[in-house]
Amino acid sequence: MRAFYRWTQRLLWLALVGSALICGYALMKGRPQDLPWTPLDLAQPVGMFTGRKLAALTQDLPQCQQLLDRAGVEYVALGARGGGKCAYGDALRLKPAEGAIAYAPASVAPSCPVAAALKMWEWNVVQPAAQRVFGQQVRKIEHFGSFSCRRMYGRSSGDFSEHATADAIDIAGFVLADGRRIRLIRDWKVEGKSAQFLHEVRDGACALFSTVLSPDYNSAHADHLHLDQAERGAMGWRACR
Repeated sequence: MRAFYRWTQRLLWLALVGSALICGYALMKGRPQDLPWTPLDLAQPVGMFTGRKLAALTQDLPQCQQLLDRAGVEYVALGARGGGKCAYGDALRLKPAEGAIAYAPASVAPSCPVAAALKMWEWNVVQPAAQRVFGQQVRKIEHFGSFSCRRMYGRSSGDFSEHATADAIDIAGFVLADGRRIRLIRDWKVEGKSAQFLHEVRDGACALFSTVLSPDYNSAHADHLHLDQAERGAMGWRACR
Protein backbone atom coordinates (compact mmCIF):
# COMPACT_ATOMS: atom_id res chain seq x y z
CA MET A 1 0.00 0.00 0.00
CA ARG A 2 2.82 2.39 0.85
CA ALA A 3 4.39 1.72 -2.54
CA PHE A 4 1.07 2.57 -4.20
CA TYR A 5 0.88 5.91 -2.38
CA ARG A 6 4.48 6.70 -3.28
CA TRP A 7 3.81 6.06 -6.96
CA THR A 8 0.62 8.14 -6.77
CA GLN A 9 2.53 11.04 -5.24
CA ARG A 10 5.22 10.78 -7.90
CA LEU A 11 2.64 10.78 -10.68
CA LEU A 12 0.93 13.84 -9.21
CA TRP A 13 4.26 15.59 -8.89
CA LEU A 14 5.16 14.77 -12.48
CA ALA A 15 1.74 16.01 -13.64
CA LEU A 16 2.22 19.31 -11.80
CA VAL A 17 5.73 19.75 -13.20
CA GLY A 18 4.50 18.90 -16.69
CA SER A 19 1.65 21.41 -16.43
CA ALA A 20 4.04 24.10 -15.23
CA LEU A 21 6.43 23.42 -18.11
CA ILE A 22 3.62 23.50 -20.68
CA CYS A 23 2.31 26.74 -19.20
CA GLY A 24 5.75 28.33 -19.19
CA TYR A 25 6.48 27.21 -22.76
CA ALA A 26 3.13 28.48 -24.07
CA LEU A 27 3.55 31.89 -22.46
CA MET A 28 7.20 32.17 -23.46
CA LYS A 29 6.38 31.40 -27.09
CA GLY A 30 3.47 33.83 -27.13
CA ARG A 31 0.89 31.04 -27.60
CA PRO A 32 -1.62 31.49 -24.76
CA GLN A 33 -4.26 29.57 -26.73
CA ASP A 34 -2.28 26.40 -26.07
CA LEU A 35 -3.63 26.65 -22.51
CA PRO A 36 -7.24 25.68 -21.69
CA TRP A 37 -7.83 28.39 -19.07
CA THR A 38 -6.68 31.48 -20.97
CA PRO A 39 -9.47 33.62 -22.46
CA LEU A 40 -10.05 33.38 -26.18
CA ASP A 41 -8.57 36.17 -28.29
CA LEU A 42 -9.22 36.10 -32.04
CA ALA A 43 -5.98 38.03 -32.64
CA GLN A 44 -3.82 35.38 -30.94
CA PRO A 45 -2.13 32.56 -32.88
CA VAL A 46 -4.21 29.38 -33.11
CA GLY A 47 -3.44 27.04 -30.23
CA MET A 48 -4.39 23.58 -29.04
CA PHE A 49 -7.56 24.86 -27.32
CA THR A 50 -8.67 27.54 -29.77
CA GLY A 51 -11.24 25.29 -31.44
CA ARG A 52 -12.85 24.26 -28.17
CA LYS A 53 -13.03 27.87 -27.00
CA LEU A 54 -14.69 28.86 -30.27
CA ALA A 55 -17.21 26.03 -29.91
CA ALA A 56 -18.04 27.20 -26.38
CA LEU A 57 -19.26 30.50 -27.87
CA THR A 58 -22.42 28.72 -29.09
CA GLN A 59 -23.85 29.43 -25.62
CA ASP A 60 -22.44 32.94 -25.19
CA LEU A 61 -23.52 35.37 -27.89
CA PRO A 62 -22.46 38.54 -25.99
CA GLN A 63 -18.96 37.15 -25.53
CA CYS A 64 -18.78 36.13 -29.20
CA GLN A 65 -19.79 39.61 -30.35
CA GLN A 66 -17.32 41.22 -27.94
CA LEU A 67 -14.52 39.13 -29.41
CA LEU A 68 -15.44 40.20 -32.94
CA ASP A 69 -15.62 43.83 -31.83
CA ARG A 70 -12.22 43.60 -30.15
CA ALA A 71 -10.72 42.08 -33.31
CA GLY A 72 -12.11 44.91 -35.44
CA VAL A 73 -14.54 42.73 -37.38
CA GLU A 74 -17.54 44.66 -38.68
CA TYR A 75 -20.89 42.89 -38.84
CA VAL A 76 -24.64 43.29 -38.61
CA ALA A 77 -26.42 41.25 -35.93
CA LEU A 78 -29.64 39.86 -37.42
CA GLY A 79 -31.51 38.85 -34.24
CA ALA A 80 -33.88 35.90 -33.82
CA ARG A 81 -34.72 33.90 -36.91
CA GLY A 82 -36.45 30.69 -37.91
CA GLY A 83 -38.70 28.55 -35.73
CA GLY A 84 -39.06 25.15 -34.13
CA LYS A 85 -35.96 23.01 -34.61
CA CYS A 86 -34.59 25.73 -36.87
CA ALA A 87 -34.83 28.62 -34.42
CA TYR A 88 -31.67 30.58 -33.68
CA GLY A 89 -30.76 34.05 -32.51
CA ASP A 90 -27.05 34.53 -33.13
CA ALA A 91 -26.84 35.03 -36.89
CA LEU A 92 -24.86 37.92 -38.28
CA ARG A 93 -23.73 39.22 -41.63
CA LEU A 94 -20.10 40.18 -42.06
CA LYS A 95 -19.70 43.64 -43.55
CA PRO A 96 -17.37 44.06 -46.54
CA ALA A 97 -14.14 45.67 -45.40
CA GLU A 98 -11.13 46.95 -47.28
CA GLY A 99 -8.50 44.26 -47.50
CA ALA A 100 -10.80 41.55 -46.13
CA ILE A 101 -11.89 38.45 -48.01
CA ALA A 102 -15.34 38.83 -49.56
CA TYR A 103 -17.97 36.09 -49.55
CA ALA A 104 -20.04 35.12 -52.56
CA PRO A 105 -22.97 35.25 -52.26
CA ALA A 106 -22.52 38.21 -49.90
CA SER A 107 -25.84 37.52 -48.17
CA VAL A 108 -24.46 34.65 -46.09
CA ALA A 109 -25.46 34.94 -42.41
CA PRO A 110 -23.79 32.30 -40.24
CA SER A 111 -24.01 32.08 -36.47
CA CYS A 112 -21.60 34.26 -34.53
CA PRO A 113 -19.29 31.34 -33.52
CA VAL A 114 -19.01 30.27 -37.16
CA ALA A 115 -18.23 33.85 -38.20
CA ALA A 116 -15.53 34.08 -35.51
CA ALA A 117 -13.97 30.82 -36.65
CA LEU A 118 -14.15 31.94 -40.28
CA LYS A 119 -12.22 35.12 -39.53
CA MET A 120 -9.52 33.18 -37.69
CA TRP A 121 -9.41 30.71 -40.60
CA GLU A 122 -8.96 33.57 -43.07
CA TRP A 123 -6.17 35.21 -41.07
CA ASN A 124 -4.26 32.16 -39.87
CA VAL A 125 -4.86 29.57 -42.57
CA VAL A 126 -6.35 30.73 -45.88
CA GLN A 127 -4.27 33.82 -46.60
CA PRO A 128 -0.93 32.34 -45.40
CA ALA A 129 -1.55 29.22 -47.50
CA ALA A 130 -2.48 31.25 -50.58
CA GLN A 131 0.61 33.42 -50.20
CA ARG A 132 2.84 30.39 -49.72
CA VAL A 133 1.39 28.32 -52.57
CA PHE A 134 0.42 30.96 -55.14
CA GLY A 135 2.39 34.03 -54.09
CA GLN A 136 -0.82 36.06 -53.76
CA GLN A 137 -3.85 36.38 -51.54
CA VAL A 138 -7.42 35.15 -51.74
CA ARG A 139 -9.89 37.83 -52.79
CA LYS A 140 -13.13 35.92 -52.39
CA ILE A 141 -14.54 32.75 -50.81
CA GLU A 142 -17.39 31.08 -52.69
CA HIS A 143 -19.91 29.09 -50.67
CA PHE A 144 -23.21 27.19 -50.85
CA GLY A 145 -24.73 28.92 -47.84
CA SER A 146 -25.05 28.59 -44.11
CA PHE A 147 -28.68 28.36 -42.95
CA SER A 148 -30.89 25.56 -44.26
CA CYS A 149 -33.77 24.16 -42.22
CA ARG A 150 -33.23 20.46 -42.85
CA ARG A 151 -32.11 17.23 -41.32
CA MET A 152 -28.70 15.74 -41.97
CA TYR A 153 -28.25 14.76 -45.64
CA GLY A 154 -31.79 16.01 -46.33
CA ARG A 155 -33.37 12.92 -44.76
CA SER A 156 -36.99 12.88 -43.60
CA SER A 157 -36.03 11.70 -40.10
CA GLY A 158 -33.07 11.79 -37.76
CA ASP A 159 -30.95 14.58 -36.34
CA PHE A 160 -31.16 18.07 -37.74
CA SER A 161 -28.13 19.41 -39.57
CA GLU A 162 -25.98 22.14 -38.03
CA HIS A 163 -27.16 24.17 -41.02
CA ALA A 164 -30.61 24.27 -39.38
CA THR A 165 -29.28 26.77 -36.86
CA ALA A 166 -26.72 28.47 -39.15
CA ASP A 167 -23.92 26.76 -37.23
CA ALA A 168 -22.32 25.55 -40.47
CA ILE A 169 -21.16 26.81 -43.83
CA ASP A 170 -20.27 24.94 -47.03
CA ILE A 171 -17.22 26.31 -48.83
CA ALA A 172 -17.19 25.66 -52.58
CA GLY A 173 -14.06 27.46 -53.72
CA PHE A 174 -11.76 30.47 -53.68
CA VAL A 175 -10.94 33.34 -56.02
CA LEU A 176 -7.36 34.62 -55.97
CA ALA A 177 -6.26 38.22 -56.36
CA ASP A 178 -5.49 37.66 -60.05
CA GLY A 179 -9.00 36.25 -60.66
CA ARG A 180 -8.02 32.58 -60.76
CA ARG A 181 -10.71 30.26 -59.31
CA ILE A 182 -9.89 27.27 -57.13
CA ARG A 183 -12.82 24.85 -56.92
CA LEU A 184 -13.33 21.81 -54.70
CA ILE A 185 -15.26 19.87 -57.35
CA ARG A 186 -12.53 20.35 -59.95
CA ASP A 187 -9.26 20.71 -58.10
CA TRP A 188 -9.37 18.54 -54.97
CA LYS A 189 -8.05 15.34 -56.57
CA VAL A 190 -5.90 16.88 -59.30
CA GLU A 191 -2.20 17.03 -58.49
CA GLY A 192 -0.75 20.50 -58.36
CA LYS A 193 -0.82 23.76 -56.44
CA SER A 194 -4.61 24.05 -56.34
CA ALA A 195 -5.03 20.68 -54.64
CA GLN A 196 -2.16 21.46 -52.29
CA PHE A 197 -3.85 24.70 -51.27
CA LEU A 198 -7.26 23.07 -50.76
CA HIS A 199 -5.82 20.34 -48.57
CA GLU A 200 -3.89 22.88 -46.52
CA VAL A 201 -6.95 25.01 -45.82
CA ARG A 202 -8.96 21.89 -44.93
CA ASP A 203 -6.30 20.73 -42.49
CA GLY A 204 -6.01 24.20 -40.96
CA ALA A 205 -9.78 24.42 -40.47
CA CYS A 206 -9.67 21.35 -38.25
CA ALA A 207 -8.07 23.35 -35.42
CA LEU A 208 -10.87 25.93 -35.52
CA PHE A 209 -14.15 24.15 -36.30
CA SER A 210 -15.89 21.30 -34.49
CA THR A 211 -16.48 19.39 -37.71
CA VAL A 212 -14.66 19.62 -41.03
CA LEU A 213 -15.84 17.34 -43.85
CA SER A 214 -14.18 17.33 -47.27
CA PRO A 215 -14.39 15.32 -50.50
CA ASP A 216 -12.27 12.72 -48.69
CA TYR A 217 -15.25 12.01 -46.41
CA ASN A 218 -17.93 10.94 -48.90
CA SER A 219 -19.50 11.75 -52.26
CA ALA A 220 -22.01 14.13 -50.65
CA HIS A 221 -19.09 16.46 -49.94
CA ALA A 222 -17.39 16.13 -53.32
CA ASP A 223 -17.89 19.80 -54.14
CA HIS A 224 -17.42 21.55 -50.82
CA LEU A 225 -15.86 21.77 -47.37
CA HIS A 226 -18.45 21.49 -44.63
CA LEU A 227 -17.36 23.59 -41.65
CA ASP A 228 -19.48 23.66 -38.51
CA GLN A 229 -19.17 24.97 -35.00
CA ALA A 230 -21.27 22.71 -32.81
CA GLU A 231 -21.35 22.96 -29.04
CA ARG A 232 -20.16 19.36 -28.72
CA GLY A 233 -16.75 20.61 -29.86
CA ALA A 234 -16.40 22.34 -26.50
CA MET A 235 -16.71 18.92 -24.84
CA GLY A 236 -13.95 17.37 -26.89
CA TRP A 237 -15.77 15.59 -29.74
CA ARG A 238 -14.38 16.77 -33.06
CA ALA A 239 -14.21 15.43 -36.62
CA CYS A 240 -11.74 16.20 -39.40
CA ARG A 241 -12.07 14.16 -42.57
